[in-house]
Formats: sequence, structure tokens, C-alpha cells
Amino acid sequence: MNADGNVIKIKHDVLFEVAKLAFAGELEEQRDHLPLKLIPGPTPQFRCCIYKEREIIRQRIRLAEGKAPGPEDDGNIIQVISSACEDCPISSYTVTENCQNCLGKACINACKFGAIEPGHYRSHIDASKCKECGQCAKACPYNAIADLIRPCKKICPVGAITMDENGICEIDDSKCIKCGHCIHACPFGAIGSKTDIVDVIKAITSGKKVVAMVAPAIEGSFGADITMDSIRTACKKVGFSDMVEVALGGDMTAGAEAKEWLEANKEGKKMTTSCCPAFVNMIKKHYPELTDNISTTVSPMCAVSRMLKSKDKDTVTVFIGPCIAKKDERRNKDLEGNADYVLTVGEYRAMLRAKDVKIEAEANSSQQASVYGKRFGNGGGVAAAVVECMKELGEDPSKFTIEKCSGGAECKKALTLLKMDRLQADFVEGMACEGGCVGGPSHHRSSKNEMLVAKDRDKLLSEADDRKIYDNLKSYDMEAFSMHAE
Repeated sequence: MNADGNVIKIKHDVLFEVAKLAFAGELEEQRDHLPLKLIPGPTPQFRCCIYKEREIIRQRIRLAEGKAPGPEDDGNIIQVISSACEDCPISSYTVTENCQNCLGKACINACKFGAIEPGHYRSHIDASKCKECGQCAKACPYNAIADLIRPCKKICPVGAITMDENGICEIDDSKCIKCGHCIHACPFGAIGSKTDIVDVIKAITSGKKVVAMVAPAIEGSFGADITMDSIRTACKKVGFSDMVEVALGGDMTAGAEAKEWLEANKEGKKMTTSCCPAFVNMIKKHYPELTDNISTTVSPMCAVSRMLKSKDKDTVTVFIGPCIAKKDERRNKDLEGNADYVLTVGEYRAMLRAKDVKIEAEANSSQQASVYGKRFGNGGGVAAAVVECMKELGEDPSKFTIEKCSGGAECKKALTLLKMDRLQADFVEGMACEGGCVGGPSHHRSSKNEMLVAKDRDKLLSEADDRKIYDNLKSYDMEAFSMHAE
């Protein structure tokens, strides 16, 4: 098992134990015993001692309950487990073997904080004094000082991660877009997200009507023989009243967004998609002057939730997908009718395991969405669906150009050009994850490689019928709820 596999196993074991106790109604009574159960000792498994390991488990349990791991909560769904972060190297700058212990000592002379001292064989950086200004690295004639950027900091597309005076990771909520990529980038498993798993289980065991809404990105992630019917059956076995494909919401979003884009184009206004909450957060926090360019059409998750609640206002809706940012979206109190709870694929699997439910192969016999809605999870899928809707409306989509952005870097480039009024495209599809939602940070970690997963997904999508988007929407009362945020 690789390092990431080890981290995932620890996370899953905690979620499984918490879910099992929640289903049994014994979480309050048994919570404090879980660290000892998972870390029996006497030999530590992954840290210096069993006491630190148990503290890490304790903090993970708090995350599983939807709480901050420590005494303070800044409200961010993404949290740092401080006891796990302590093992990361404190200083990002280190002297390598390239150091010649030269006479000039340019590094020492360049440091204004007295953090560099001469050593017997090479210079030494005192991490407690280092301010990470980088002047020593610039001054060294042998390029002997390396900037060891922490994985979490390196992968953050918006510079939201810094370190405190003790080297503990800090996440600036004013910058964080909730993409969640730092969670799986950390080799120590020191970053995690609050979960809704306990609240979902409480809703199920209390007898409420709880409906699962499964993201289109999941289709194919469990293998070519695991269909949406397979997942629906598993959802019902675990206690959900029903399961609805969020790909249907993809059809709804594409249908509404196409009309909105056409109207905006008449007004000479460029627009961006709104279905990726991390991309929306990027605009609002880092390009606020472009907020009015965001489509007001709600996300597929919100659309399906509103549809279900329009039929029964007491329905509890639970989104299941690979996205961390969806956890943040559902907390937006200004967005009425959105999902009540959000589960990652891993959290959903922990629930299945807690109830001893296995996802089994079933015929691909039902379809709630067009193939365009099903492809919403792929990079470019939103744009393709909107283009199809334009065609169905009798418009010529060749008159318009769409910038399809996949990943933080591409999104930032397009938004920067739009901000400077230099973007040639009429519309922007923004996906914070590489490859779209299928590349989400919490997608199912299959033993298969990514190419095989993509092949399985393509096989399942190829079995979809050729229904049109607007024809499909005629089966639903689209007047019973709003498709817009305002």
C-alpha cells in the first residue's frame, strides 16, 4: 500500500467506526473509546508514539461529526489537524549537499535574521529564525539552497495556505476556494474536511424521507458493471428512501443556462458557468469585479434538491459525489432549497460498510438524464450540454465561442483575461479540478488506473439513449421551482 493509500485507510477506518456507532445509536456513549480501539498499542503505527496517534484519531472523529478538530472553529469546511501537521518539516528552505562551505558565505551575508550559521561541512539554517524570505537561495552561487514547498502549499491554486511560527499549516478562509486538493496532497493526512455523515445517519434512523442525489461523475468509478441502478439499490439498502441522478440536474442547468447565455450575448455581456462551487468561490474571492458575470442558474445539485422539495418540502436531500466544495455550497444560506447535506464518495462507502452493504452489478436499465447531463462531470461537459440546448432552441452555437477551463491554473488565466477585457471567448466554463468533476479530490480510489476508469465510464455512457435535453425536461414540472439563485 502506498503512502496515500495508508492515509485513506486511516480516514476510512475512522469514518466507518463513527458511522457504525451512529447507526447503532451508540456514538455518544462510545466516542471516547474509539481512539483506543483504533490505536490499541503498544507499538505506534504511523507516528512517534501511540499517544500522538490517538490524538490524531480523536481530532479525526471530531471532523467526522462535522466539528472542527480543535477548540477553535473558523467556519471553514476544510480544517488542519494540528497534531498530524507537526511532523512536517518546519522550514521550507534547506541547505543541500551542493553547498561547498565556501569562504564567501553569501548565504549568511544575505540573511537579515541571523538564521544561517556556518557548519563543519555546509551551512545550516535555523528553522526557528528563518522567515522564508528566500534571499539566501538567491545569493548562493552554487544553487545549494532548495525551497522545499510543502505539498499542501504547492497544490493550492490561490495561495490560501501559509505556516504559523511553529510550522503548522494555516488556511486563510478569505482566500480558500474550498477545492479540497490540499486534503489529498498532504502526505501526513493533516488536512481534512468536516463531514455530514452523522447528521445523515440521524436523519435516516429517525424515519425521515432521505433521498440520495448522486453526482454524474460517479458513473463508471466503481467499474463497468456497476450502473446507476446498482448505486440506487445500495442507497436503499443503507436506508435512503430513493436515489436520483444529479445528471438530471445537469439537463436542468444546461437548459436554463443556455437561455441565460443567449440573452446575455444579446446584451454584449460575457458570462461564466455556475455549477462548480470552487470556481464560483474563485471569482467571488479573487476576481470580485467579475461576480456579475457569473450565471445565476443554480447548480445541478441545487436544481434536483429544489425539484424534490417542491414535491415534498420535508424531504431531506443528500448529495453524494467527489467534490469537497459542494460541502461549502450547501452551507450558503442565501441559496434556498439546496441540498441539506453533502457526502463524499468515501463517506458514502463508509456508510455502506457500516451497514454491510455491497454495491453489486445490475443491468443499466434506467436513465433519468440525457447523455449530455451525464457528461456534466467531464471537463467541457457543461459547455457541450449548453451548446446542445442552443441547437434544440434553433440557435446556431457556432456564432459563440466558449473557453473551457480545467484546473486552477486555466481558470485563473481565463478570469485574468476576462478581468482585463482581453478574453476573446463569449462564455467561460470553469472547473477547478483537472478533467472536471471526475478529477475531484474525493473521487473513488479504485485499484484500477485512471485510463481504465475512464474506459468504464465511457462504456456506461455509451449505453445511454439519444433523448434530447428539453424533451427530457418535459417529464418534470419545471414551473414548480426556480432555476435561478436570485
